[in-house]
Amino acid sequence: MNLRPDPTFHATAQLAMQAPVETYGFTVMLSPDGSQPDGIAVVDLDPKSDTYGTIVHTVMMPYKGDEFHHFGWNACSSSLSPLSGHAFLERRYLIVPGIRSSRIYVIDVKEPLKAKIHKIIEPEEVFAKTGYSRPHTIHCGPEGIYVSTLGGGGKDGTDGPPGIFIMDCETFEIIGQYEMDRGKQDKHYDFWWNLPQDYMVSSEWGLPPQFENGIVAEDLLSNKYGHSIHFWDLRKRKNIQTIDLGANHQMALEIRPAHDPKKSYGFCGVVVDTTNLQGAIFTWWRGEDGTWQAKKTITIDPRPEDPANLPPLLQGFGAVPPLVTDIDLSLDDKYLYVACWGMGEMHQYDVSDPMNPVLAGKVELGGIARNTKHPGGGEFAFGPQMVEVSRDGKRVYWTNSLYSTWDDQFYPGQDGGQMVMARVGEGGGLELDKDFYVQFPKGLRSHQIRLEGGDCSTDSFCYPNV
Repeated sequence: MNLRPDPTFHATAQLAMQAPVETYGFTVMLSPDGSQPDGIAVVDLDPKSDTYGTIVHTVMMPYKGDEFHHFGWNACSSSLSPLSGHAFLERRYLIVPGIRSSRIYVIDVKEPLKAKIHKIIEPEEVFAKTGYSRPHTIHCGPEGIYVSTLGGGGKDGTDGPPGIFIMDCETFEIIGQYEMDRGKQDKHYDFWWNLPQDYMVSSEWGLPPQFENGIVAEDLLSNKYGHSIHFWDLRKRKNIQTIDLGANHQMALEIRPAHDPKKSYGFCGVVVDTTNLQGAIFTWWRGEDGTWQAKKTITIDPRPEDPANLPPLLQGFGAVPPLVTDIDLSLDDKYLYVACWGMGEMHQYDVSDPMNPVLAGKVELGGIARNTKHPGGGEFAFGPQMVEVSRDGKRVYWTNSLYSTWDDQFYPGQDGGQMVMARVGEGGGLELDKDFYVQFPKGLRSHQIRLEGGDCSTDSFCYPNV
């Protein structure tokens, strides 16, 4: 334990934007067929370094078949909450769950070039102490580590609904389930909160049989994936309101609240509208009467395409859907980045007015039937997927794998893991850095990114901007 708060903890988003520039990034690597262990790659992000843009260290796991996906820190700026007893933790450990194995690894990255496994939590402990399976999103809260899950109990994860459980942020022991009253929530995906306003928002993807072996076309076309967002009283651990975005808005995924805790709004990305193949972003907010509302504020149209150029799953539609699979919001709450994994595009929207977003920039890379190469000449498999923004908002990093079985359905015959970076113009706009192109080891794909000292989807702030 430190004698003073970790210098990477910041009271406000404003202060975090002034923090030192990241010099390392951490990226999960996954073996899509389970033939080799998954791992963590440490990437050099310092342009002054001789090894800039390369993998400088890896931590490989002792088991196979984990399928790493999302991961997060043991502690972050939320530790500065006046309700916290953990203000003196270090941002030292990465909590890395296996979405297929339900095994959880704790990785010590205090010295990035000597990163190592600190602890392994076996799936049997997860099942016994939570009743949940398929751990997914990690968020560091003021009193512990919150872990969302995609499965309930039983072999196929459908014995009871999935939910959130909490881990001790010092011992990494599993404490237990979060929910006291889940209301209508019966599926899960992402979650995030506003600590001073004491609310949480969660979203829905689908149950394990709907995603583990690939997308189930019949379920998608009959609108059986998740399409609601849930609002919670954070401390009472109670669902206080559920908003159905419409059954046609299939797979409500990433939740991105405004970083300034005075603001009572945020965004949710929807993968596909089954009536027209559009991708969509909803803005949600709290009304004057205290109830929550949501409105579709961004739509992204599909691109017509010769069926002969499409994977079998899409040939009957004659079009490439955007497939909005990730979104991220800059710390100043100005720019929302939207990954259109199907079309092979990264969009930047000015959301200074959250009810009226304006497209400010766009980059094309990869994509179904397009396969746009990186400006440095390298191939880019699949499309832009997990996106992470630097604290100062000047650099946007992304990788390319969605989920192993889904990669294979939408991009049959393709393989490979890449990580790239685009620079943000003074007045908006995006331009790929032709000199930053990370190729991951053969047989491994790449998913979520975490930046040294925090990033735009890691920390929640306890104090308002000045």
